[in-house]
Amino acid sequence: MRLATFRVPGLDRRTIGGWLDGVYVDLHALTEGELPADMIAFLQAGDAAMARAHESLERAAQALRQEGGKPEGLVNGRGERYAFAEEEVELMAPVPLPGKIVHTSCNFGSHLKELTTWKDPEWASHNWKDFHFEHPTGFLEAPSSVVGHGARVEIPVFTRQLDYEIEIAIVIGKEAFRVGVDEALDYVAGYTIFNDLSARDIQAREHSNKVILMGKSFRGSCPLGPHLVTRDQISDPHNLEMRLTVNGELRQHANTGEMHYKTAELVSWWSHMGLYPGDVITSGSPPGVIAGMENPVWLKPGDRIDATIAELGTLTTYIV
Repeated sequence: MRLATFRVPGLDRRTIGGWLDGVYVDLHALTEGELPADMIAFLQAGDAAMARAHESLERAAQALRQEGGKPEGLVNGRGERYAFAEEEVELMAPVPLPGKIVHTSCNFGSHLKELTTWKDPEWASHNWKDFHFEHPTGFLEAPSSVVGHGARVEIPVFTRQLDYEIEIAIVIGKEAFRVGVDEALDYVAGYTIFNDLSARDIQAREHSNKVILMGKSFRGSCPLGPHLVTRDQISDPHNLEMRLTVNGELRQHANTGEMHYKTAELVSWWSHMGLYPGDVITSGSPPGVIAGMENPVWLKPGDRIDATIAELGTLTTYIV
C-alpha cells in the first residue's frame, strides 16, 4: 500500500488514506471511523488495521473502476465522500509529527570520503578521517522540523549555507526494544523519502563543539514523503536507485545498496533506545552535497529540489 496523510480543503480535517493511481482514498471515512484518522494511531493498531486498510483499498479500487476512475461520486454509508483527486488534497508528511527522528550519520562511505575534503576549519576540527564503523552513530532531529511533499521551506535567518541530502527513511510499525538483526524488519511498517536540509555553517560550528542540533533541526528541515510505502510493496530496500536534482540538474545519484549499515542493522541498533510506531530512522546521505563542491553555491529562494527513490516516488521541496 501507498499510505498518506492529507487534508481536504473545505472539510476542515486531517486524515490518512491510500493512493490509488492519482486518487486519494480517505480510509477513516471509507471505514466510517473504524480506522483512525491519524497515522501513528493507525500504526499502533497493528496488523489488523493494516489488513483492514488493504481490504478497504481493494474495495475502493473496484468502486473507482465502476465510476470510470472519477472519485467525486464515491461516498460511504453515511453519505460522506471518501475519494479525492490529487489536486483536491493538501498532502502532508506521512507521519506529520513522529515521536522521534533518529538520524544516522555517515552511512555511505563515499559521503564520508567527501566530508574529509571540506576545507572549513570548523569541519576539519571534527577529524572526519578518524571516523570508524563499530556501530551506527547519529543524533535525534526535532519532530517539529517535519514537512511534507510540496512544502515551501523558508531559509532560516541564521544560515547562509543551506544544503540538501537525499536519504531513505524507515518508518517503525511496532514497538521495538533490543531486537536482533534477524527479526528487525518485522518492526518496519514501510519506507518514505527524506530530504535532509542542513544549515552547514551552523552544523560546522556545532560539530566543532561535539554537538549537533540547530544545523539539522529548524522549521522545515525534515521534508518527508510523499507516501509511506509498506514493506511488502518494496522489492528490495537495498537495491533502490536514489536521485536528487536541483532545478532539474542532477546532484546526487546513488543506490541504497551502498549503505554501510542496512535497514535491519539500523533498526536493531537504534532499538536499544526503544522504538515506537511512527518513529523514523534515516539512512544517511550519499555524496553530491553542496558543501562538497569546490565552489559551493548554496540553496536560494526559488530553488526546487526533487528527491527520487525507486519504488517510493519523488519528494519535492521548494526553497523560499
